[in-house]
Amino acid sequence: MNYVERAKNDVATDVTWNRVARLTAKGARALPSASVEYVTEKFPIIGWLPKYNYRWVINDIIAGLTVGLMLIPQALSYAKIATIPVQYGLMSSWLPSAIYTFMGSTKDVSTGPTSLIGLLTSEIIEDLEHSEWTPSEIASAVALMMGVYGMVVGFLKLGFLLDFVSLPVLSGFISAVAITIILNQIPSLLGETNVGSGTATQIHDVFHELPRANGLACAVGFTGIFLLVVLEQSGKRWGTKNKVVWFLANTRAFITLLIFTGVGYAVNKNRGDPKNYLFDVAQVRANGQEPPRVPSAALISEVATRSITVFVGATIEHVAIARAFGVRNNYLTDQTQEITYFGVANFFNSFFHAMGVGGAMSRTAVNSAANVKSPLSGLITTAVVLISIFKLVGTLYWIPKATLAAIIVTAVFPLISGPTVFYNYWKTSLADFISSMIAFWVSLFVSTEIGIASSVGFNVLYVLLRQVFTRVSSTPDKRSELAVVLDEARNAPSSIPPDTSIFRFNESIFFPNAFRTKSSIMDTIQTHHAPSYDSAFSPEAERNWSVVGEKRIKKLRRRANITNPSGLPPIRLVVIDFIKASHADSTACTHLKALVREIKKYGGESVNIRFAGISRYVRQRFERAGWRLVDGEEPVTEEDEKEVVRVYDTVAAAVMAPRQAQSLRGTDDEDSEKAIQQLSTAGGKVTTTTHQEKVG
Repeated sequence: MNYVERAKNDVATDVTWNRVARLTAKGARALPSASVEYVTEKFPIIGWLPKYNYRWVINDIIAGLTVGLMLIPQALSYAKIATIPVQYGLMSSWLPSAIYTFMGSTKDVSTGPTSLIGLLTSEIIEDLEHSEWTPSEIASAVALMMGVYGMVVGFLKLGFLLDFVSLPVLSGFISAVAITIILNQIPSLLGETNVGSGTATQIHDVFHELPRANGLACAVGFTGIFLLVVLEQSGKRWGTKNKVVWFLANTRAFITLLIFTGVGYAVNKNRGDPKNYLFDVAQVRANGQEPPRVPSAALISEVATRSITVFVGATIEHVAIARAFGVRNNYLTDQTQEITYFGVANFFNSFFHAMGVGGAMSRTAVNSAANVKSPLSGLITTAVVLISIFKLVGTLYWIPKATLAAIIVTAVFPLISGPTVFYNYWKTSLADFISSMIAFWVSLFVSTEIGIASSVGFNVLYVLLRQVFTRVSSTPDKRSELAVVLDEARNAPSSIPPDTSIFRFNESIFFPNAFRTKSSIMDTIQTHHAPSYDSAFSPEAERNWSVVGEKRIKKLRRRANITNPSGLPPIRLVVIDFIKASHADSTACTHLKALVREIKKYGGESVNIRFAGISRYVRQRFERAGWRLVDGEEPVTEEDEKEVVRVYDTVAAAVMAPRQAQSLRGTDDEDSEKAIQQLSTAGGKVTTTTHQEKVG
């Protein structure tokens, strides 16, 4: 009996069981409303379509048409990279844009086949080349597994797992992929056929077979590259001033395809047997869209593990593009929703004999430059691709392979990171440089799958070893927290200015937590501060299409019990306390640089951003990464003031220090002015307020 009573007492007093009970009850109460909210989050169109402005229709039609014309040659080219019949590139391209209209969280991202997915898929096809399945069937199975992984990660909100791939690893990996793609296209560009596989073998064979190159194929290929480069550079120089030049530059791949398809038809149509053609042509053969079919279970099991690398690489690329254009065009993207879309699109698209799809940087940039207003442009893109599938496939038969190779080479060349990028990793962090080199060289000469796995494994091992061999130090450049607290305790004021936020990192900041830390800081600022009057986030600004950001801020403010958002102070000073951050890497330096830009977009260029308690080791990391850090009130020119971040010994010193003159212009908050005056005369400790956040 005593055992029963003790068990009851343990259950009643046990902290873990009580916590489980509380969370279960809380979850049960929130389940109905949370379920509705969860479903609506998965279809962002429910939020933004009722607020759609009919004046945006023209912009969306033009953008959709432009991207559609750009997508046709790219789809054919990327299918060629994947080593599947090129018509399947078109069949891969119509459904994703339509799905994105309903599930996308950005207005800019253009989805479809990409060079990265094409190459990673081709490696799997090469591994299974002696199997019973055709290349197009293997590509469809890979797309299906990409979809399964994407839906699991997206629906369960496990996107944080992708943060374990650091920016240096990504740079090395994508650079190796781009070089591999270019090497794979050299045989088509030169009209050579006897070139093996593998980077070293390809380099040897290309030079060995060079004397037997097809001169006409070379002429077609290099003339195509020349035309593409001329149109691209013309767009950069005169595109902003002349709409015709802009359109020609952005549809350069389609124009090149059109011209050389005509050349291919003119010189080869009367030569009978394809063996007698003056140069190789794509020989596209299709009769519209093939009926849907589910890949076989045996094939799916064969590619399941191999598809993980394709999923990781393509998802990171997709999410990074979405983030970048969200920041550029002042709206909030939903990383989890983008991964969910990625999964759904690839899963259902795989039934249509399609290769994997994801966001493409070049098409997204064109979509944004076309001043697209909403994801509705995707429906126009879908229509353009469907027309090409059902009406233009016969014409596409005559596309020269050298022209497709030219389009691929010019498209992927900008993906290669220059030596400066890797040298900056060398200067910033030896570990980051090593991880980028592992990703680059192993992906280039062994395989992309082993390359990304080994580089991520090195990063994880490095982090673990840092924890094992952690050092305890008390040096002048790393002041003890006790000393800092004692300094801040002297002459402490009763409060901090309402236009100030202070953040303390509770851990080192590096690749696994850098993005989430940046997001946490930005969320806190948007929750407790009003945007600048000239910010794109201000109520007076022209309304953006997206409601994701509005809904997120409302939810955060509701959780913080903020009932009067109109009375929130602006943000004028952000202090970041590094006293507990003993380590930072290249990824952290990059994400915090992005944080500074986002804060200034939200609060205006006049926002002061300051570091406190940063150790010499971490400071050197930031400076080697290109940050301009200056001590305290060290004088700098007015122009340089916009570029530097000031560093102070303590948080109190950072808050007390005089604001830069421009930082107070436009401030009409009397409470803020009084608080600043109080700090100027008193000085000392910063007390905890509702808008102070500890992150790390």
